[in-house]
Amino acid sequence: MSACMDAISDWMRSNRLRLNALKTEFIWFTTARRQHQLPAYLVQVGDEFVAPASSVRSLGIQLDSEQSMNNHIAKVTAACFGILRQICSVSHCLPRPVLKALMVALVLTRLDYGNATLYGLPSTALNKLQFVMNAAV
Repeated sequence: MSACMDAISDWMRSNRLRLNALKTEFIWFTTARRQHQLPAYLVQVGDEFVAPASSVRSLGIQLDSEQSMNNHIAKVTAACFGILRQICSVSHCLPRPVLKALMVALVLTRLDYGNATLYGLPSTALNKLQFVMNAAV
């Protein structure tokens, strides 16, 4: 892993880019049963050492080491309910078409973004997102 990070750093340097070791994260994807089999060592990135993370964000999608997507679902539902509370507080002042537009623009787009990564998850995980959808309606 350290050799791979050195190669990435060299490529970035040759293209006049800089790898920020303080913002670098890596994750091991495995089941809960195999977590104990993973190497526990730190990976050297430049002069810094990076520990494996249990959850990382890539393109706005939270990925966890067990690929359960629980972190992503929790963050999306929290963000959507926060937006729904704000919309609800001003709903008496806005006409219905404007409320619909706000729901589509602010809530449904968050639910829809990255939904292909949720394919194959158990319905218990997806029920939380369905609950947000029902609240928006």
